[in-house]
Amino acid sequence: MPADARYRLLASTIMPRPIAWVVTASADGIVNAAPYSFFNLFGADRPVVALGILARADRPKDTAANIRATGEFVVNLVPHALTEAMNATCVDAPPEVDETALAGLATVPSLAVRPPRIAASPVGFECRLTHLLETGPGQLLAVGEVLHAHYDRRVLAGDPERPRVDVAALDLVGRMHGASAYTRTRDLFDLHRPLWHGGQDGGAAHHKE
Repeated sequence: MPADARYRLLASTIMPRPIAWVVTASADGIVNAAPYSFFNLFGADRPVVALGILARADRPKDTAANIRATGEFVVNLVPHALTEAMNATCVDAPPEVDETALAGLATVPSLAVRPPRIAASPVGFECRLTHLLETGPGQLLAVGEVLHAHYDRRVLAGDPERPRVDVAALDLVGRMHGASAYTRTRDLFDLHRPLWHGGQDGGAAHHKE
């Protein structure tokens, strides 16, 4: 199967996918921003995220080059209100172009890493690279430890010591099939996890709330 057909098949199967709006900086301090949907959380104690980055045909992506050079990146999450700005940073711009400026996005300094955060994003994770794996020709998996997590107070609820996310207020988007399909996290339903109570029947009548 040709590589492009294989990509379309797989990307249209593993979905919806969360989007990491990744900000990096080159060794010279030039800021880059781009969204990646090969992304997820892979641990909470310590917090770890991972990005899958595919190369262009002609040169490495700026995100990959910057992470390799500096070992730092910031993951911003994408609410529906920022989808147009996110899409603007998808442009295949030269390395010297700052996509945050191109998209009219304000940034704020990070606490522990050089790349800034996107000010309007409700959640930002400052990350330090722990592993960079070549998973195939032109394929990289960047694993990062979350050093600082920033949450807009408007998307949090409950006890400040044990906050929960107001999912409706967060209003994140995810990546779907094809070149341009996205989804919102609005169509929800609940399934309560069963608790094992033993016995030969394998019954699991009680549910964990």
